[in-house]
Amino acid sequence: GEAAAGPQSRWERAPQLFVGGLQYGLVIAMAAIGLSLIFGTTGLTNFAHGELVTGGALLGYVFNVGLGLNLIPATLLAVVVGAAFGALLDRGLWRPLRRRGTGLIAALVVSIGLSLVLRYVYLYFYGGSQRSYAQYATQDPLEVGPVLILQRDLVIIAVALLVLIGIGLALSRTRIGKATRAVSDNPSLAASSGIDVERVINVVWVVGAGLAVLGGVFLALSQQVGYQLGQNALLLLFAGVTLGGLGTAYGALVGSLVIGVFTQLSTLFIPAELQVVGALVVLILILIVRPQGILGRAERIG
Repeated sequence: GEAAAGPQSRWERAPQLFVGGLQYGLVIAMAAIGLSLIFGTTGLTNFAHGELVTGGALLGYVFNVGLGLNLIPATLLAVVVGAAFGALLDRGLWRPLRRRGTGLIAALVVSIGLSLVLRYVYLYFYGGSQRSYAQYATQDPLEVGPVLILQRDLVIIAVALLVLIGIGLALSRTRIGKATRAVSDNPSLAASSGIDVERVINVVWVVGAGLAVLGGVFLALSQQVGYQLGQNALLLLFAGVTLGGLGTAYGALVGSLVIGVFTQLSTLFIPAELQVVGALVVLILILIVRPQGILGRAERIG
């Protein structure tokens, strides 16, 4: 009897895991789109992006628990502060490096150094403990068909979808969105056609940091607030961006959803501790078949 019950209970868990994976994928996508746009416009592989995610979770905690604000205004305030920090990072660090003609490998090393600095600043001021927000930490789940889902998680899915649709519309319909795509495609051609490339890059940093902060708050809601939150998610952010096609916002969305759903569903067959390994195996297999990623364009070298 027990042997027969195993597979049945396994497939009963699948819808629950799929919804969890969808939520995780959407949250990763929000952070990954910023990472992808920064890579697309500047060529920078930003290893400090995970620390922006952590910063979001910690800012939300400071405003929510420290200042006693409800989590919703605390999150909005965190996004504003995070976006301002993104602008400051670009103006104070990355723009001067670009003007000096710093190579991409050197910039990559700078981003790793920045990541370490931020992580230890967080550890110094926040400490190593895991904590929860003051609201929405515990709720009774709603039953939707075979799936139990918290109202909090429904809100996370809805907000993430709205934000991602908004970013998609902004990229395809607005002047700054079209300019961003032009700079991603060919910066020198964009500059010669009258686009202010530095302004576009600064806007991308503002939006990318704001999205990373929002993703950080949502991740901490589902997990807990800790100084290593973004560092632990960074590998999956890179996996989502690479899988979808480097430098494309839509690719980052598709790649992150695939990674999010697969990491959760893979626990049907492998231990939960190995779920990230499963996602990376899928990444490698897809890149062997399609090196440019799902939505990336093949480029001829030489």
